[in-house]
Amino acid sequence: MKLPLIMAAPMAGGGSTPALVAAVNEGGGLGFLPAGYLDAAALAAGIGATRELTDRPFGVNLFVPDAPADPAAVAAYRERLRPEAARYGVELPERIGPDRDDWEAKLELLLADPVPVLSYTFGLPSAAEAAALRAVGSYQVGTVTTPAEAVAATLLGLDALCVQGPEAGGHRGTHRQAAVPDGRPLPELLAAVRAVTALPLIAAGGLTDGAGIAAALGAGASAVQLGTAYLRTDESGADPNHQAALVTHRGGTVVTRAFTGRPARGLRNAFIDRYGPYAPVGYPEVHHLTRPLRAAATRQGDLTAMHLWAGTGHLRARIGPAADLTAELLAQASAAR
Repeated sequence: MKLPLIMAAPMAGGGSTPALVAAVNEGGGLGFLPAGYLDAAALAAGIGATRELTDRPFGVNLFVPDAPADPAAVAAYRERLRPEAARYGVELPERIGPDRDDWEAKLELLLADPVPVLSYTFGLPSAAEAAALRAVGSYQVGTVTTPAEAVAATLLGLDALCVQGPEAGGHRGTHRQAAVPDGRPLPELLAAVRAVTALPLIAAGGLTDGAGIAAALGAGASAVQLGTAYLRTDESGADPNHQAALVTHRGGTVVTRAFTGRPARGLRNAFIDRYGPYAPVGYPEVHHLTRPLRAAATRQGDLTAMHLWAGTGHLRARIGPAADLTAELLAQASAAR
């Protein structure tokens, strides 16, 4: 399969929608439907809705489950967050059970009803799982953040790698949640990954215009993946306050574990400053722990406590149809090469 030059990142939690996937496809790119946070039934519904909107290939992104977090660390963070819960009038979950993001059921679904492209975040499938999905015809992309992760994905027999640089908004897709993310800028990281694999590379992180896309292609990528650039488009499912903050916020972005226990880049706010230094490694337990707080902040439009995922290029995010944006970016990249 030959991948298009531009792909829309799978922004879990509402940012990416079937309508956005279809619009990106219409503009000449490849849309990705996020499976993270969904059970298999909800994913099946999303795939069905996407197929009704586009007859072109699209992708599905899976979160790979990790080992459970340290319960004591999560409990200590819960106690620190209690004043915040009282301020919003919400209850924090006292017990958070095991959560594998419905991994096994989603694989069963995707084996029975394959999609053209599958990508993985937070790790890799097992060799047997990858082989089974290869056998049903799905093109598989591993998200990597280091050369070592790239080697592991290559040995697994995946078809391409999404090289995610530190500039990317939202979660950094490290294969181990306790890992300290590689801080090399995207062009340097691309070069380092290219040195250890011959697989096609998809560049991700801070890309919002044709010049940035052309630079990534010049650094060794075959394609690019954009997320924040699509958050303000007509088909985005992002909260309106989040969308507005992307272009009005002047406090910069920061990588934090405060909201989910995994490193993620977002607009810096008071919640990150107050709790980031104390947040434990613990995904998805911390994600579940802070969910009532984030939901309350979102309902109130409280930008000081919302999780406002954003890449470093957030100020350049634009409004309008995603199809038009995709086509324009393709033209810009072609002109800049």
